[in-house]
Amino acid sequence: MAHCMSFLMVLLLLSFASFCFSHKINGGYLYPQFYDYSCPRAQEIVKSIVAKAVAREARMAASLLRLHFHDCFVKGCDASLLLDSSGSITSEKRSNPNRNSVRGFEVIDEIKSALEKECPHTVSCADILALAARDSTVLAGGPSWEVPLGRRDSRGASLSGSNNNIPAPNNTFQTILTKFKLQGLNIVDLVALSGSHTIGNARCTSFRQRLYNQSGNGQPDYSLDQSYAMQLRSRCPRSGGDQNLFFLDFVTPTKFDNHYFKNILASKGLLNSDQVLFTKSKASMELVKKYSENNELFFEQFAKSMVKMGNVSPLTDSKGEIRKNCRRINSY
Repeated sequence: MAHCMSFLMVLLLLSFASFCFSHKINGGYLYPQFYDYSCPRAQEIVKSIVAKAVAREARMAASLLRLHFHDCFVKGCDASLLLDSSGSITSEKRSNPNRNSVRGFEVIDEIKSALEKECPHTVSCADILALAARDSTVLAGGPSWEVPLGRRDSRGASLSGSNNNIPAPNNTFQTILTKFKLQGLNIVDLVALSGSHTIGNARCTSFRQRLYNQSGNGQPDYSLDQSYAMQLRSRCPRSGGDQNLFFLDFVTPTKFDNHYFKNILASKGLLNSDQVLFTKSKASMELVKKYSENNELFFEQFAKSMVKMGNVSPLTDSKGEIRKNCRRINSY
């Protein structure tokens, strides 16, 4: 009897621990242990495939991280971004922020295929995106965090939401902050999450206006270091070369660290949306300074803000579905 009672106490304590780490969202819970019984190897499988993909191409870490951002900012973290156009669905992949830009879908397909073999119809595409973002960050040398799980997949997409809600490189500081606030994120989240630009690339077309015509008066952006601007112009001409790629952080382009913030302090943020963090708001300027001086502080806040972003309006309980193929809704 005593053994039975102590076993029950252990079970109760474990349940309570899971509850403490869970996040109450729209009537449902997300918690890191969601697949511990239904698919115990889920996280291991995601990590292994992401590691192989990043080993093949270092840039893939940034690409997978970006997929999670662009998903969560449209209708919440529901894998709507992964849907191809079909029937009544117009894919978010066609939107201005995503067209010829977002990538990594084949890696998500490979993860989904492996998970369907391991535990069919169990792990959502939305959770795959959240886990792949975390694993990519860690592989690039960044912080780790426990990913709350239990999201379900949407049965639709929003092209207009994708066009309107995702912050653009040429948006004003206030517009970017407003877009973050619409997702329940604040200025601290904005600056910390912008730090993901410590890895990855941007196309010439996303910052050309800074080099030649920042305010529509034929003048460059003078908040951009002029020797750096001259280097950029050599491969980003006034016309042509739209798809030419440039490192977002030219100092440590594949290492997740706080050099992004140091670059901004030196007026060498690549995108307008990077540099305005320092030039257009005293509060964000102070955060840029703090993170540039303290890598650990940046890592800590980045992890917190990623969990917060991952909790934006997920589908839980009986809402949505668990897609068999991340590119299309299930047929019933």
